[in-house]
Amino acid sequence: MKPQAVIYDIGNVLIEWNPERYYDARIGIEARMRLFAETDPHAMNEVIDAGGPFRDTIYDWAARHPGWETELRWWHDHWIDMASPRIEWSIALLRTLRAKGVPVFALSNFGIHSFAFALTQYDILHEFDRPYISGRMGVTKPDPRIYAMVEDDCGLPPDALLFVDDRADNIAAAAARGWRTHQFDGPAPWAQRLVDEGLLTPQEAGL
Repeated sequence: MKPQAVIYDIGNVLIEWNPERYYDARIGIEARMRLFAETDPHAMNEVIDAGGPFRDTIYDWAARHPGWETELRWWHDHWIDMASPRIEWSIALLRTLRAKGVPVFALSNFGIHSFAFALTQYDILHEFDRPYISGRMGVTKPDPRIYAMVEDDCGLPPDALLFVDDRADNIAAAAARGWRTHQFDGPAPWAQRLVDEGLLTPQEAGL
């Protein structure tokens, strides 16, 4: 049986998300490693993904680390530079699926306000049939509750869902519920998976 819906993570599947690269370019690798070790901005970002306010969470976190206050504020002020560029082949695959009538959902750890801003920057984010955004849902991957919420809302059985995500822990949590999964490590293997699942032809997938 073919999957009845394809569920996309966003960061590093459709749009690159690489704060480390941004900071390396601005302050150098060694300073970035100290910054991340001393302030843990990924933990700060998890607060945002769970529904915390975008600017206030970052600016409050920065104020608690005066030695790095300016650099931490960049997480808000230059966020779009960390969430780029687009992964064009992945976007083309999503659009081809939708053109064939395959429902395409998003399931992404993303803040309420950062996602609202991203909507103004990336047209692809308007194209999901159902967007499941952690900040709105109040729970983040890989918590099993978020997958259950998706199942309850879309009404499809777990084995009808094909989920693509770049993180192994998110994939493992989905697989534990019976979802079909693909850990994203580039658009070419993902394109082949869509062919293998019978959703696209090789030509449609760009192979």
